[in-house]
Amino acid sequence: MHQISSGTVLIVDDTETNIDILVEALGNDFDLRVAMDGETALEAVADEPPDLILLDIMMPGMDGYEVCSRLKASPGTRDIPIVFLTAMSEEQDEARGLALGAVDYITKPFSPALVKARVRNQLELKRYRDHLEELVRERTRQLVLTQDVTIQSMGTLAEYRDPETGGHIRRTQHYVRLLALHLKDHPKFRDQLDDTAIDLLVKSAPLHDIGKVGVRDNILLKAGALTPQEFEEMKRHTIYGRDALLVSERMLGEDSFLSVAREIAYTHQEKWDGTGYPRGLKGEEIPLFGRMMAVADVYDALISKRVYKPPYPHETALAIIREGRGSHFDPDIVDAFLELSDEFRKIALEHADFAEERELLAR
Repeated sequence: MHQISSGTVLIVDDTETNIDILVEALGNDFDLRVAMDGETALEAVADEPPDLILLDIMMPGMDGYEVCSRLKASPGTRDIPIVFLTAMSEEQDEARGLALGAVDYITKPFSPALVKARVRNQLELKRYRDHLEELVRERTRQLVLTQDVTIQSMGTLAEYRDPETGGHIRRTQHYVRLLALHLKDHPKFRDQLDDTAIDLLVKSAPLHDIGKVGVRDNILLKAGALTPQEFEEMKRHTIYGRDALLVSERMLGEDSFLSVAREIAYTHQEKWDGTGYPRGLKGEEIPLFGRMMAVADVYDALISKRVYKPPYPHETALAIIREGRGSHFDPDIVDAFLELSDEFRKIALEHADFAEERELLAR
């Protein structure tokens, strides 16, 4: 009785006798396809990749080494197991084949039972490896989801604490993404702004003001100007944010994604000239993400309605940030902001909280 196939095998050999032997040995256990030269083999793989390839080395035209090299050079075919079948038995020939990426090497004349066992073993290994890769992908997906949910939950906490921060969180997240993508090719920043770093920056941005959950209501929600003492307490939101995130970060390990959020929460109120808080860092002592968030944060505060101020027009916000170039803000980041100012306006308009803000932004 014909057994259920346990994989697709492509036989590549220019000798019909060898093909007949392999078909006889493997035909009851595997779905077989045949190619009698290198070019045809590559076309067959491109049309429908097999689970494994039995590949002769000495063939007219393109030899097996070249076929193997081409398959291993392509992302779509490099993971297909290749078993060389050859009359060549010198040690250097075997080493060459394995160096090219072959998983096994069987010399002719070969035992059909040996070939069947080798094929079955290699297909089992491939299925095991594929399963592990799927487990890794699923685990990675779960970790990313955990990061997103953690940050969203903490950001939501900040929103409940200060009702005005909801739109602010969304807008500043879009602003820093815009800045990062613009600056990723800048000679000064490209080493710090690869795709992974940008993704962490964008995810972490909503937590830049998480420390405000520790500021008293009579200060956080005060309609008028803060007294010097109250302002000193407000400034501590950077420290509260750092400390809260540091606790979680230590539990997750030194490489935790929350390290970026902690850095932003702690440094986004520093100023380029050293007059910011909480540490009075100056210039490039301030981490890049903190410097980027500073521009995004101030722009949004200016164009937004707050309990203590009306929204300012977009052009007024631009003028204030331009004036702060080299004093409050990193000059290169301000230059990028000014180039992107129309995009900033669009983001602010799309995610505005109040009609009064939309009216000013639409002018």
